[in-house]
Amino acid sequence: MADSNDSFSVDMEKIHLGGKEHLIRTGCGSVSVIVYGDQDKPALITYPDLALNHVSCFQGLFFCPEAASLLLHNFCIYHISPPGHELGAAAICPEDPLPSVDDLADQIIEVLNFFGLGAVMCMGVTAGAYILTLFALKYRERVLGLILVSPLCKAPSWSEWFYNKLMSNLLYFYGMCGLLKECLLQRYFSKEVRGSAGVPESDIVQACKRLLDERQAINVFRFLQAINRRLDITEGLKGLRCRTLIFVGDSSPFHSEALHMTSKLDRRFSALVEVQACGSMVTEEQPHAMLIPMEFFLMGYGLYRPCHFSDSPRSPLSPSCISPELLSPESMGLKLKPIKTRVSLEV
Repeated sequence: MADSNDSFSVDMEKIHLGGKEHLIRTGCGSVSVIVYGDQDKPALITYPDLALNHVSCFQGLFFCPEAASLLLHNFCIYHISPPGHELGAAAICPEDPLPSVDDLADQIIEVLNFFGLGAVMCMGVTAGAYILTLFALKYRERVLGLILVSPLCKAPSWSEWFYNKLMSNLLYFYGMCGLLKECLLQRYFSKEVRGSAGVPESDIVQACKRLLDERQAINVFRFLQAINRRLDITEGLKGLRCRTLIFVGDSSPFHSEALHMTSKLDRRFSALVEVQACGSMVTEEQPHAMLIPMEFFLMGYGLYRPCHFSDSPRSPLSPSCISPELLSPESMGLKLKPIKTRVSLEV
């Protein structure tokens, strides 16, 4: 771990339900990391979508008992927030240089080095999925696998670019106003949970609105600028050799992008799960739909739910943890072949 001159940590146990916040100084600013669990276990890092943090983007998944038991039994969780997106964050100085997506990916390697982590499992949502995929392309030896939710991999289309410019202007001139929050909610959720004239908003949408009120407009603006200037990383996807599991809601504005990304990944190591009547943020809207695909995905690393093993493995690559047949590419291909799985609301 880096010495105290390079970073500092603040105990946030009461606020973060047992987690601890570390504010880590990196080459392009400080980044907040909330750590949950036993740091001797394999690491799972998360990265949220625009204007979100671990509470507003991953709480639904980790509050799902079955998913929490699967993930917390096998991993120590490191929730990385985009700069200025953590709870209680102050406004970043407007004079500070705007980060690029490469800067944000490079921050992750500094976080891993700070904690003394080797190869990690990664989970990201939309913009966060792009950052983690870029990280995997730049630092392949540091990524065991990718769990991506409604991911991006292409440069913004003209329609997305203009939509992002609209949000940038709203942030710059009006802050976290009502119209800006509506734009973000359309990005995150399906119309079924956003409500309508005769149907009230769901609890998760109302909770998300309250959390968006806490964001500093300048901080969201900076992350949005980075994402709107992203490059197409499609060409590098074929070279990824880590296993990749992609979830996307069929009502997500980025549904076609997820299908495109899946088509460019090596078929032996990737799988697609489409979730019916769901928007981009499957982690909040339908977290139960993620459980079984994740369970089969993690079996490929010798990781299981607590009912299978009483003790969690310390390393996902330990020979004692993995059945020999799971190490063969043929077996990986069989378990993770590209599929189109429809998960109904009743699941």
